[in-house]
Amino acid sequence: MEAHVPNKLFEFDWQAIPGDHIYPQLRREHFVGASGPMIGSSASPYASFVSIWDRPIMEHIAKETNRYAQEYATHLINRGKMRPSNRITLWTETDVDELYVYFALVTAMGIVLKTRIEDYWTTDMTIFSTPGFSISMPIKRFQLLSRYLHFIDNSQFSTNISHSQAKIFKLQPIVQHLNLKFSTLYSLSQNIALDENLTQWKGWLDFKQFIPTKASAVGIKSYELCDSRTGYLWRFEVHAGGESETNQELISGSIPNLVLRLLRGLEHRGHTVWMDSYYNSPVLARVLKTLGFDCVGTLRTNRQFVPDLIRNLKSSDMRKGQVCGCTSGDVNLMVWRDQNHVAMISTYHGVGVSDNKPILIKDFSVCMEGVDKKDQTVSMYPMERKRTMIWYKQFFRRLLNVSIWNSYIIHKHFTPTIEHRAFRMELVTQILQHHLRRTELSLVTMRGVPKFSDEVLSHFPTFLPLFPTGTKGSRQKRRCYRCKILTHFVCRACNVALCFNTQASCFILHHS
Repeated sequence: MEAHVPNKLFEFDWQAIPGDHIYPQLRREHFVGASGPMIGSSASPYASFVSIWDRPIMEHIAKETNRYAQEYATHLINRGKMRPSNRITLWTETDVDELYVYFALVTAMGIVLKTRIEDYWTTDMTIFSTPGFSISMPIKRFQLLSRYLHFIDNSQFSTNISHSQAKIFKLQPIVQHLNLKFSTLYSLSQNIALDENLTQWKGWLDFKQFIPTKASAVGIKSYELCDSRTGYLWRFEVHAGGESETNQELISGSIPNLVLRLLRGLEHRGHTVWMDSYYNSPVLARVLKTLGFDCVGTLRTNRQFVPDLIRNLKSSDMRKGQVCGCTSGDVNLMVWRDQNHVAMISTYHGVGVSDNKPILIKDFSVCMEGVDKKDQTVSMYPMERKRTMIWYKQFFRRLLNVSIWNSYIIHKHFTPTIEHRAFRMELVTQILQHHLRRTELSLVTMRGVPKFSDEVLSHFPTFLPLFPTGTKGSRQKRRCYRCKILTHFVCRACNVALCFNTQASCFILHHS
């Protein structure tokens, strides 16, 4: 992370810190504003959830899901690959109420863990049965929604967008919506933590990351800005490689500009940003100080502008428990020898020690716990663990999972005694109470309504009807219009029998 030096702002005059003369309370930025939910109240888990997943975004998902199913059916027909047995022939258009029910079932799967999707719909009346799933939605309908769930019109893709934007194009509306909702529904406290998360993905993906220190180790990386106290996720960015937006007027480099993008809108409020060595540098610390932030975290000593006093210091040069540091006015660097030497950076700490441990390191351990708390709690309800061939659907479930966590943080502010598990269970129940009955009514009114447009529907291959019970043979046959061989298939639009058994079938030839 080499930084461009545009002016004297980045001139550092490092001096050794003489003892414990720096008083943090005198140098720390003054925090202004309140923290907590921005909404007036959250009467129920359902109310906090729909404040994030509101009706406009659900209508958008329903619209794009229906569009994608229609396009896929048209694609199969145009290529002569439509079969009566294809799952798409069972499709009926979805709506907002049904998608809420679908979200409730996905949430319930994170609470009731089973190894296979089919196990949730088992009809065996044993200790392993979960009849609530089949009551709420048939398994074939759940699988259809999972297969054709879509978030954006594919025709909107443009070659003019950046490389990184192209990679997350399929999920961009959801990312934008959640970032807007997360940041407008909650005000962060003074201490905020920036860290990365890894959503497990073992399939091929050119921008997946390997981070051995994470539980998933391999997967889709996202950078997350969270409240240190509650773990509320305020803003995130998916790592997709390529160059992103930068602000050359302040500082160059992809990592510093990533930090500035995540902090946008929080300037001059007195927040303290806690980060690890992946992000920190003396240059970034000074830029953040000019924007009204304090900055604290671990430091890689090979960063630009780190003085030789710190850069060349080795563990063998220090005795255990020893602390040394240097300051350049508003940026302090400190090295502490424990089992190994640990380098830290701060814009307001000195080298003060409490109980044989630097105060800076004690504060860092406490204030970085918010991100870990979120990750550990959410991982207990692994909604995204179900196998899928599509990476963005896996990551969508991860986003749904953390949005439920944020809903819980909002609701807990008004109902402090509620536990996280109880919140999730109550949320599923309330979603079904609000939307399941409406879904049943909408399905009744949709009977007899075409599933697709007339053009697509008219040339679906279909079976001839069954013979009456007791008659020899199970299904009627007619002679093919082209080759005169007996066949079970008929084109419902042309009203002629056509073979549909081989790649070069008469059905395909007749419609080509």
